[in-house]
Amino acid sequence: MKIGNIEITGRAALAPMAGVTDAAYRQVCARFGAAYTVTEMVSARAVTYGDKKTAEIAGISQDARPVFIQLFGEDPQVMAQAAQKLMALSPDGFDLNMGCPVPKVACNGAGSALMKEPETCAQMVRAVKEAVPVPVTVKIRAGWDPAHKNAVQVAALCQQAGAAAIAVHGRTREEMYHGRADWDIIRQVKEAVTVPVIGNGDVTGAQSARNLLMETGCDMVMVGRGALGNPWVFREINAYLTDSCTILPPPGLAERLLAMRRHIGLMAGLKGEPRAMREARKHVGWYLHGLRGAADFRRRAGLLSTLSDLDKLVEDVYRANYHPQQEADL
Repeated sequence: MKIGNIEITGRAALAPMAGVTDAAYRQVCARFGAAYTVTEMVSARAVTYGDKKTAEIAGISQDARPVFIQLFGEDPQVMAQAAQKLMALSPDGFDLNMGCPVPKVACNGAGSALMKEPETCAQMVRAVKEAVPVPVTVKIRAGWDPAHKNAVQVAALCQQAGAAAIAVHGRTREEMYHGRADWDIIRQVKEAVTVPVIGNGDVTGAQSARNLLMETGCDMVMVGRGALGNPWVFREINAYLTDSCTILPPPGLAERLLAMRRHIGLMAGLKGEPRAMREARKHVGWYLHGLRGAADFRRRAGLLSTLSDLDKLVEDVYRANYHPQQEADL
């Protein structure tokens, strides 16, 4: 399918996640088959102020393509100015955040708070669309709370304003990330608009991805928490959807640890070892989930300071979990 003029190959995209989907992890997920990736959310106002940390978050020079920059803010004109400035980075498109539920974003009128202001959502899309020559997409929630599920209205207005695609997280802001995502609201949005709709919420593997596609008719899925420590989820979804429901085996121990080490090595190369290792601790914990001795290894992961520390941890994890039947992993 296409998002605007951008050709998308594959049916599963990597969702933007603050503190997670940095340049290193986007590269890893693209390598395993993510159809496209989206940056961590970038403050439009901070971009206009020339904030250096924000510029780093928006950096996409080493990304596989397509990659979208996600912007958040409450003022349509500031969003447009930020998008114009960020065109210097040559993104494939911009994604406008209308779904972030965290208080420091929503309480300032941005993120999911925009679900309470449908006309502002449309104004934001229109302003950014007029400011840049690349596709503009939106990521919305089901609504602000269960009593006000207005995703269909917001999606229709955003399409009229020029949105090239709409991603829908099937939870309200009040629900945060709890309970089951409402896939029916995704179906309703798909029936109401003609641009591509990307379903998001409770996709943890190949079969749940297929179920979401089948139940809603959406064009793609977007994987967020299901990809934490699990970049292979994109490879598994692609195989299941394109090869007669083939279920790929999970990655072997060696592949799992090697991918983790490469991921953290990328982080160190991009951010410097001290900072990368602090940020890597949560990633290592996710990668080790379910392995023998995981609780103790996660504790050690919380103390990582150098790549040498990580190499020693990898060695110990391998010794604790390797057995002869996994000889093929070597």
